[in-house]
Amino acid sequence: MNYYFRAKGRVQGVGYRSFVRRQALAHTIAGWVRNEADGSVAGQASGEPSDLANFRGVLCEGHHWAYVESLDWEPLNEGESLPTSFEIRS
Repeated sequence: MNYYFRAKGRVQGVGYRSFVRRQALAHTIAGWVRNEADGSVAGQASGEPSDLANFRGVLCEGHHWAYVESLDWEPLNEGESLPTSFEIRS
């Protein structure tokens, strides 16, 4: 399953992308994450449904320097290919 996500709140300049990557690797999630011009952090994630559910929950919580006001989580076309690991994009 593939999903697009966008975290809004205090998520830039606080190490949130690195946090997302670490959590993705810990949950066996492939994809990418990047900062957006509007101050949000967006990305795509691919994995097994249970791993994605756990990953989504962690993204909502964030870490102690971040504050996630909302997390958009939308399914993507299954034909779209993602990286085999998880990368931070600029």
